[in-house]
Amino acid sequence: MNKEKGIMNKSLLVIIIYCLFLIPSFCFAQNGQAVDQVMAVVGDKIILQSDIEKQYNQYLLQNNNEVKDDNIKCQIFSQLLLTKLMLNQAALDSVTVTDGQVESELDKRMRYYIKIFKTEKELEEYFHTSVIEIKAELRDAIHDQLIVQTMQGKITKDMTASPADVKNYFKSIPKDSLPYINAEIQVAEIVKIPPVGEAELKRVKDQLEEYRKEVNDGKDFAVLAALYSQDPASAKKGGELSFFERGQMVPEFEAAAFSLKTPGEMAPLVFTKFGGHLIQLVERRGNQINVRHILLQPKIQEEDKIRMINQLDSIRKLIVNQSMTFEEAAEKFSDDENTRNNGGLMINPETGTTSLSPDQMDRILFFQIDTMALNRVSVPLLMQTEEGKQAYRIVKVLSRTQPHQANMVDDYQKIQDACQAEKQNKTLKDWVDRKRKSTFIHINSDYGKCTSLKDDWESAKN
Repeated sequence: MNKEKGIMNKSLLVIIIYCLFLIPSFCFAQNGQAVDQVMAVVGDKIILQSDIEKQYNQYLLQNNNEVKDDNIKCQIFSQLLLTKLMLNQAALDSVTVTDGQVESELDKRMRYYIKIFKTEKELEEYFHTSVIEIKAELRDAIHDQLIVQTMQGKITKDMTASPADVKNYFKSIPKDSLPYINAEIQVAEIVKIPPVGEAELKRVKDQLEEYRKEVNDGKDFAVLAALYSQDPASAKKGGELSFFERGQMVPEFEAAAFSLKTPGEMAPLVFTKFGGHLIQLVERRGNQINVRHILLQPKIQEEDKIRMINQLDSIRKLIVNQSMTFEEAAEKFSDDENTRNNGGLMINPETGTTSLSPDQMDRILFFQIDTMALNRVSVPLLMQTEEGKQAYRIVKVLSRTQPHQANMVDDYQKIQDACQAEKQNKTLKDWVDRKRKSTFIHINSDYGKCTSLKDDWESAKN
């Protein structure tokens, strides 16, 4: 519903909450290093010239460098001032987020990026750096974004939209301004991932132990990683992952890596959701370590694939025969952690809702369900997990809408969300107006002829 909300939401604050910090800053370095001049102080928070330039370069990238407009820099500066105002107040109010929240959002963001670029390798090639370095660059920005979102929630927690509010809000929209709603689909799934057989696990273990023996006999670990590791991003760097801290890797890998003390030392074999790893320490630097690894991914045997297909077919029969609902079967049988606890419903990563437009879905899945009748359960379908593993699923299409102009019957929830957002935005604007008057704010005189800054920030101090 991004397009509709873009029409209905009028406050600039929405842009702050949802649009900042989406892309790593190093992707936008242009013409050498930006000059780090302090452009503003908000409480005890500062805004650097380079902060503005990074956001401006992001704008240029998204617009193919076609439209260069200094007024955009003024808008970015104003957005950063608002963000720093919220961060400053959050510190005064002791508003915090946990490391777990940051890592969860970071993982979700990375899955979204990888989905856009199709594979992790293509993502790394586009940004000319590793996923680990991208995550390290994003971590602090996501922390701040979550703080701002938490502050926003604290400020607007009592703002709700009653049926009467929704009705009046809808009536206030001119007929020719009603948003056009794209086609949307609600899909539920039950996923089964074929297990790795003992014989295949033994093959991977034996092969990794053979590589360990070769390294102990004098072969270069980096050469073996480049030749045999199935992690293409690190293989081209001799298996090296670059420096990382605790909390950046999956737990099993991290535990093995941080157990190493001496450069060249190799850890006992460890298996993660990505496969088997042989890990060698390159260097320790304070709380950070750099390791190399060789990744081997176990292969799924044909008999195990057939077994999963048969299991899904049996689950399908239970649902079709009404011995179990789809929701109950998803909770009991699905291997997908993201969907099994909400009835199997797929989540739109862009909106957080269960409505997906065709262009937001996996193309193969869309073609598989495009002609399916509502509430029919499909036969087992081949799929690929986020980790690149082969899996199978059965799906059910719960609802399907055609493109249409917004109306109170089909789109009540969307209209209610937009109405509530407008009320929240007004509450936010009032809060910002009050805090600008009571917070120390100094803007560098070099900020240029930004009338919006003069009107919104300087006048607020008078």
